[in-house]
Amino acid sequence: MENSEFNPKITFSDRLRIWFKWFLDPVAGFFNHIGLTPNTMTLMGLVGNFVAAWFVATGRMSTGGLIMLITTPFDALDGTMARLRGDASDWGAFVDSVTDRYTELAILGGLSYYFATTGDWLSAVVTFAAAAGTVLVSYVKARAEAVGFTAKVGFLTRVERYLVLGPLLLFNRPIWAVWFIAIFANFTALQRIFFVRAQAHARKNAPPEDAGTQQ
Repeated sequence: MENSEFNPKITFSDRLRIWFKWFLDPVAGFFNHIGLTPNTMTLMGLVGNFVAAWFVATGRMSTGGLIMLITTPFDALDGTMARLRGDASDWGAFVDSVTDRYTELAILGGLSYYFATTGDWLSAVVTFAAAAGTVLVSYVKARAEAVGFTAKVGFLTRVERYLVLGPLLLFNRPIWAVWFIAIFANFTALQRIFFVRAQAHARKNAPPEDAGTQQ
């Protein structure tokens, strides 16, 4: 049974796609026109973020942050390109989501390596907590949808994390970035857990759909 009280809200990511549709559609159309495919864009974003992670791991935070800021927006273009080509599919959305996790974990893995090799073990542990939070935000949503709930809510979703991590790396403030993400990504995961819990209680306490037809 569906309850309108728990319909997914429009996220910040959704709003950005609406606000910048005037820009994304022509750029995506251009890349389609020159023969690039959505999967190519996804791969370019993935490779770019792994390159950024290498710079981060070697202590060149500003360079890594700049590369991350340049390549991560390909994530928005691949979906738009697929839509314009009429090729949007569940498989494409699945691959895009999995790739997003790899790109985030690559950057955070680079940070964890850097902190560990420089002896900053506290920051290394905090980076692990940040990575755990980013995975849990996605995992809670996936598991909720698998059992018929929604969890498209939360303070620090994918786009917000990008807008925190990229600029702070660019300005060489990696410790600020990992602390912020460690706290608020896990907070977002808890937000989603309690959101699903409320739906579960509403479902449990709802009257049977055929109760009104019984004599």
